[in-house]
Amino acid sequence: MSAATAVLNPRLTAATTGRVLRQLRHDHRTIAMMVLLPSLLLGLLYLLWRDVPSLPGQPSVFDRVGLTMLGIFPFVVMFLVTSIAMLRERTSGTLERLLTTPLSRLDLLLGYGLAFGVAAAVQALVTVTVATTVYDLEVAGSLWLVVLIAVVDAVLGVALGLLASAFARSEFQAVQFMPVIVLPQFFLCGLLVAREQMAGWLQAVSDVLPLTYAVEALQEVGRSAAETGTMWRDVGVVAGAAVLALALAAATLRRRTS
Repeated sequence: MSAATAVLNPRLTAATTGRVLRQLRHDHRTIAMMVLLPSLLLGLLYLLWRDVPSLPGQPSVFDRVGLTMLGIFPFVVMFLVTSIAMLRERTSGTLERLLTTPLSRLDLLLGYGLAFGVAAAVQALVTVTVATTVYDLEVAGSLWLVVLIAVVDAVLGVALGLLASAFARSEFQAVQFMPVIVLPQFFLCGLLVAREQMAGWLQAVSDVLPLTYAVEALQEVGRSAAETGTMWRDVGVVAGAAVLALALAAATLRRRTS
């Protein structure tokens, strides 16, 4: 049985996860980008909006927008980091050597997903902690739900980054996928314009974009002290989209760049 078609091997998946985490541990710039950059960008938004008055009985602009950015920033950062990291594996020949072993494409990509999922959990914990303690972000619901949604959204960024890397031949091309995959989701997620105010065809497009559901889930946490069915449905949609993207990445991954 070839590496491309071998069944999932948990031991090989765990070994891949460990290898990627060891690589990340020695890449201080990537760690800084993943862990510190979202907090710094959120701080910039805090400085922009902290003195903007809000309507009586309404959350402040920063509380409303900053909460949703806790899901958007990890998504964007993990997409960039993962797409470039996987492309380097392929262009350096590492991927081709790995796939001559019993390691399957699914083992490899799931190992990457788990490793960056761990990084995403650290990222989410740091960002949410900084947002609520340093920037005084107020959330009606539980903070652990905010962390959960941020992690799931970051894993979605990882999965889409792995998928995009399969079609890129250089790091420059990998970055070029960001305006194709990330920006439309950002524009149509309901943060800039409420989805019910969009044209019908734009709403239809928004309905099939996973970031829409991540933003809606965070908005649910922001306005409701209790967990809601809509929030859990949205988290499930985002998680399902991440699994689908990983499966497509495994099916399209090439051994090397021609």
